Amino acid sequence: MPSPDFFICSGESKLKYAAMTKQHELITLVAKLKLRWYLTLRWILGLWVRFRVQADADGNTGTSDDRPVCYVLDAYALSSVLILDRCCEQQQLARPLLPIPGIDGAPGRSYAVLKRLRGLFVRSPDPRRNSRMLALLVEQCWQNPALDVQLVPVTVLVGQRPSKDSGLTRVIFAENWEIGGRFRRFVSTLVNGRKTFVQFSRPISLRDLVDEGLEAPVALRKVSRILRVHFKRVRTAAIGPDLSHRRTMVDKVVNSPTVRAAIEEKARRSRMTLEQAHRLAIKYVREIAANYSYSLIIVAEALVSWFWNRIYNGIKLNHFEDFQHQAPGHEVIYVPCHRSHLDYILLSYLVHENGFVPPHIAAGINLNLPVVGSLLRRGGAFFLRRSFRAHKLYAAVFHEYLSTIQTQGVSIEYFIEGTRSRTGRLLQPKGGMLAMSVRSYLNAPVRPIMFQPVYIGYERIVESDSYTTELSGKAKRSERLSDLRKIFGILRHNYGEAHVSMCEPVFLDELLEQYDADWQGTLRRQSRRPEWMGSLIEDLGQMIMTRINASADVNPVNLLALVLLGTPRHALGEKQLGRQIELYKALLSNKPTPGRVTVTAKTAEQIIEYGFRMEILRRQEHTLGDIISIRPDRAVGLTYLRNNVAHLVALPSLVACCFLEHRSFQVAHLHKFITIAHPFLQSELFLTWNQEQVTAALDESIEQLLSHGLLVRDEDGETLYRTPDNPEAVMQLRILAHSLLQTLHRYLITISILARNGSGVLSRAELERLCIHTAQRISMLHEFDAPEFYDKYLFKGFIAQLRKTGYLSPNQDNRLVFDRRLEMISKDAQFILGEAIRQEIDRQAPLAENDA
Repeated sequence: MPSPDFFICSGESKLKYAAMTKQHELITLVAKLKLRWYLTLRWILGLWVRFRVQADADGNTGTSDDRPVCYVLDAYALSSVLILDRCCEQQQLARPLLPIPGIDGAPGRSYAVLKRLRGLFVRSPDPRRNSRMLALLVEQCWQNPALDVQLVPVTVLVGQRPSKDSGLTRVIFAENWEIGGRFRRFVSTLVNGRKTFVQFSRPISLRDLVDEGLEAPVALRKVSRILRVHFKRVRTAAIGPDLSHRRTMVDKVVNSPTVRAAIEEKARRSRMTLEQAHRLAIKYVREIAANYSYSLIIVAEALVSWFWNRIYNGIKLNHFEDFQHQAPGHEVIYVPCHRSHLDYILLSYLVHENGFVPPHIAAGINLNLPVVGSLLRRGGAFFLRRSFRAHKLYAAVFHEYLSTIQTQGVSIEYFIEGTRSRTGRLLQPKGGMLAMSVRSYLNAPVRPIMFQPVYIGYERIVESDSYTTELSGKAKRSERLSDLRKIFGILRHNYGEAHVSMCEPVFLDELLEQYDADWQGTLRRQSRRPEWMGSLIEDLGQMIMTRINASADVNPVNLLALVLLGTPRHALGEKQLGRQIELYKALLSNKPTPGRVTVTAKTAEQIIEYGFRMEILRRQEHTLGDIISIRPDRAVGLTYLRNNVAHLVALPSLVACCFLEHRSFQVAHLHKFITIAHPFLQSELFLTWNQEQVTAALDESIEQLLSHGLLVRDEDGETLYRTPDNPEAVMQLRILAHSLLQTLHRYLITISILARNGSGVLSRAELERLCIHTAQRISMLHEFDAPEFYDKYLFKGFIAQLRKTGYLSPNQDNRLVFDRRLEMISKDAQFILGEAIRQEIDRQAPLAENDA
């Protein structure tokens, strides 16, 4: 540090020196002893601490006249006061450790602090809203018109904002928004003291405030508010925004009008006092709110980076450049698909690695485990209960919290599927979180909302075994702290690559304008919810899921699963396997595949080799050529990865299904069948094409199959034929058909059970139960036992779509009734799939009384 001799004694310096001399004259004997003790501590501190001085916006440090000066600190820390005193001595400024001249009854110092901790051992924030020193100075200026005191805000940061390369200890003890205790400040000074930052701000004249005609208490509140806002801006610029909502949000949420009304209703309904209901609301906020810590994010980034490198060969990120251009100026809400618990970590890690603040993530309350829950909160997680429709106070608190962070521009992430997919297919979107986000925006349209769908794909799922167990009928086991032991098992395996694609975003303003061009005027004119709100939320959910599927990434394991799971014994000759992989790559690289879909650049030979490295494949040598098959212990897990991308080959697979039992098929019949099947395939697979577009997309798929020699067309172009005398083309069509075959089988199972039991006989729950049991039995008898074939959510979705399209409807007894249109669909399906499949499904389809 420069010594005081470094400064030239100019006229200005002489004024400063005279002011310092006058300060010394006011010190009493006791104060001198105290000062001597502080100076001793300052000398010890100076052996280690090195600071850099930042002048105010005018290039000044402190003041340039002889008016009394009081330095103002945001929060009290003795080390900060000592560092400031050393800095002022070097700059020949009035010193904070000496009293202010001309102030009657002032303590022996020239600084004030806005926040303090109190208590000897257990320290908590001092509840006083205003500094006693500031109150004294305002009162003196109000009583003495000739007195003016210059308030100089000073920010002392020890460590400021470390990078991820600064070291773990420096990151942990870096500056943050919390008032640190004595031990933390001591360690922070030891670790980060050589990178201390002292910033002076423009002086504030108390005389100017008092001369505005304000009473002393009002002037005190005003200057305190000015200083609080100022310190928040300076600290935000230095270490980033305060995102710790558990600390800053409790009062704001609980005191909002909607939550106050809910508190009063809770007190009235539950016969409790308002104070009890108020405490309950505070408890809910603390249960929900995140406790974001930038230091933890830096530490977590290093740990997560090590973890990824240990279990993954890499992370592939697609279309991020588009997101970088579109995100600025928007409130970003990330809405990824949900495959694994690792989704939370993966997306936050990638966002932070690419220069964006990690989002606040909505997590289930089941993850709020001891220790783990606290760490997740600091990483940005906020927790919600699975269902809270019946708990009005909790619902009001949660909605207000979400609305508050959204209004403040905090990026948010949630999974609209509601739970992790156990089959690899996208689940039907749930509108709860979407509705709260939209309502919050309609109430306070501060920043336009951009919903950012995100596709996440893996080459091996960490939870694969538990998914299979749950699909087999066993109840899901709640998360436990002991589950952390599984990490050691995870670290022993190779999970290939992770693939993340930023999908085409949904801009809420554009969607609102489609429903109501003057939606803002409509909201001003009426207080009730718009009639189109429900439809908008439903469309928004469907758009998000469709855009996720339209940006899928097809990795090598997806292709191996598509091909080999389509064969009877999950085996194929090595050459045939290579040709089938190339066929899939060609189909996926051309229309009608959506343009944002990415396909692995590996060749067929490289993909097969990769399958061996991933311990998916096994080789059986043979004279006529080696046979490649799936290892038996990996087959069920691969169905998940096949389903990730099955929607991309749905149309060519549908065409191929028509040639399983027929040598020829009319194009007009294909068009008719896709028109009937589209609503159901769209609901289950979230296809990119709507009802008007799907016929043209089907024709493009037919052209692809024609160009690869799998089909031929007659001269008039009205009929398609299987390629004659080409057994390999027939085999390729059969493998291609298998991608959609199980979906069509589920549809036929449902319709057959309805037809056998008759109209008005089965309830929805009975139909679902019979479908699941029938599919389970058929899977055990004729396929390898893949539990995803009889997943209850797939049957529920198909039955719901039958009701939505009018094929089914409930009668007054809540039994499902149908007409001849359902029988016509059944006949079309039977014609395509063949007599043998129809007879087997009819033989297994039970009557309701026989399955009871």
